[in-house]
Amino acid sequence: MKKISWCKKQDKGVKLVEPNDNLSQEYFENAEESLRVLKSIKETKSNMWLATTKYYIEYFAVYSILMKIGIKSEIHDCTIALVEFLESEGIMKRGIAKILEKDKELRIGNQYYLKNIPVEVDFEKLSEFLVLVKEVLNKLDKSKIAEIREKIKLA
Repeated sequence: MKKISWCKKQDKGVKLVEPNDNLSQEYFENAEESLRVLKSIKETKSNMWLATTKYYIEYFAVYSILMKIGIKSEIHDCTIALVEFLESEGIMKRGIAKILEKDKELRIGNQYYLKNIPVEVDFEKLSEFLVLVKEVLNKLDKSKIAEIREKIKLA
């Protein structure tokens, strides 16, 4: 919660906004679309685009959960801190934040520092990840959303 508290003080950090099912759905659809795009990129063997697209599949998916709850975060480290919080609350499966962090670092290395680090792409795992996120979205009800928002508000 310390990281979230810090994030709330940042200009583009964590902000509570109105929960938005439509935006939530759009972010999830962007994740699904990015998965389809990743399949075509795989053939190019471009480590920069593989890393970038893989990360954004995961990022858009978790952001769809944040939009459903009504949490905005334009700082990726803050979004990952929110995922850690949701893991600790039993909303999301443990380990997702670590995957996001690892794939974010891989994306940064390949996209900005041109490290050309090989990218492991497992379409089955990514598809399972999207199914997992969809299950979280379907389980979130108004009372759970209110409870999460209250905890974020108090952080």
